[in-house]
Amino acid sequence: MDYLHNPFTAQRHTVFSKKGMVVTSQPLASQAGIEIMQNGGNAIDAAIATAAALTVVEPTSNGIGGDAFALVWVKDKLHGLNSSGPAPKSISPEAVKALGYEKMPTHGLVPVTVPGVPAAWAELSKKFGKLSLAEALKPAIRYAEEGYPLTPILGKYWQAAYAKYKDSFTSEEYQGWFDTFAPNGRAPEIGEMWSSPGHAKTLVEIGQTDSRSFYEGAIAEKIDAFMKKHDGFLSKEDLVAFEPEWVEPISTEYRGYEVWEIPPNGQGMVALMALNIFKELAPPKWQSAETFHEQIEAMKLAFTDGKAFITEPENMPVSTEHLLSQEYAAARAKTINETAADPVPYELPKGGTVYLSTADEEGNMVSYIQSNYMGFGSGIVIPETGIGLQNRGADFSLDAEHPNVLAGGKRTFHTIIPGFLTKNKKAVGPFGVMGGYMQPQGHFQVITNTIDYLMNPQAALDAPRWQWIEGKTVLVEPDFPNYLAQGLTRKGHHIQVATDSGSFGRGQIIWRNPETGVLSGGTESRTDGAVAVW
Repeated sequence: MDYLHNPFTAQRHTVFSKKGMVVTSQPLASQAGIEIMQNGGNAIDAAIATAAALTVVEPTSNGIGGDAFALVWVKDKLHGLNSSGPAPKSISPEAVKALGYEKMPTHGLVPVTVPGVPAAWAELSKKFGKLSLAEALKPAIRYAEEGYPLTPILGKYWQAAYAKYKDSFTSEEYQGWFDTFAPNGRAPEIGEMWSSPGHAKTLVEIGQTDSRSFYEGAIAEKIDAFMKKHDGFLSKEDLVAFEPEWVEPISTEYRGYEVWEIPPNGQGMVALMALNIFKELAPPKWQSAETFHEQIEAMKLAFTDGKAFITEPENMPVSTEHLLSQEYAAARAKTINETAADPVPYELPKGGTVYLSTADEEGNMVSYIQSNYMGFGSGIVIPETGIGLQNRGADFSLDAEHPNVLAGGKRTFHTIIPGFLTKNKKAVGPFGVMGGYMQPQGHFQVITNTIDYLMNPQAALDAPRWQWIEGKTVLVEPDFPNYLAQGLTRKGHHIQVATDSGSFGRGQIIWRNPETGVLSGGTESRTDGAVAVW
């Protein structure tokens, strides 16, 4: 039977619980988080367990060798964690160009940056967890050792990656990917069991050493040896030097709520900039082509400016404060008219993946995201470890005049972003939408669905999405209403209807009722999402 063919309209309802909730793109990962809560852990322990499990049960989107960000609500305060790793110290635009590249490649050894995921788990556990890191990693270790059957969307993307890689990843440094993810000379099928003993051993070592083995011990030595053998830039010196960074989250007020994101080097502020611009325009109207037009125009302006200016804060030509100011929002809103425009960057003032949510009965809540970028990442897997290294460096520019120009030890513009919503300084809850440059667009749409149209968590995620691509080109989902697509076309947008929903992001939401403490959650219908409750 065809597990990807669903001929009939399906409907999910919002899920409710009181003691705990974990919402992810994979049922087994959601269950891992709940298992840890039931064993005495809190929402932070559950987030770590879930994130670790996702490296095993959804390797098409993330892995141990990726980066991570988190927004953590504990004792009525929101904390931000940036665990994105920098470029290797030995890399430079000149070194990359000397290898024959005119721009950063998307795969291979060159775009590999320092992984931040293991350090994120250890830092979250140390600061807020109730259980040890080793305890939190147990479900993920079990899945890796015993194996699990592939879910439909996971199998779809695994097959697509293999079909692409088998023809293009032909040199020796890629052999680890095929040994790990295509052990029988092919990708596993939907419903087929897959295990990764090397992955399990790596997780055990990370747990026993609070991640230090990954950065300065035996695992670091394996990574360093592989990179030296294949002339990569990443070294043990780079791993030893890495530490996650606790940051102050940034926010904007949107119609009585506070929407929170991680500050640069991430693209979360693009969503906040778009909300600020949209707020300057006419009040939104339900299922109106005019409102969708204004949303798209606000997003393309925010995105254009974000791509032009966002990098490490000290390298940005304009401040975060200015890009989130009413002055900026009003100036950009004035450029929006009745028809679609080709966006140009803001004139500077004289003088700028996998996602999961957890919540527990104590009131702790976590918005967490991690990624290897571009599916499996660089395509580089350290043999017999299950560690697929990210290709986050692909977003660096080799143009010396660009704010995001490549430099050794510098973090790049980052796509993965967790979100959080509060009202009157009280937690509403975590939300997020994974998917490269769709992420701020997904955050924007989920928040407007929730606040402007009072959609429940599941409906806010299920609503048909649009995605600005470039210029006047807008991609819409197959079930996006045709009359709205026609109305946007009349306004000058170049509307393209996608054949499936794979590129429109995959999100999760948990909201808390401030009076009863009851949790309500929605999960993504575009993937194998699941809400686990206790």
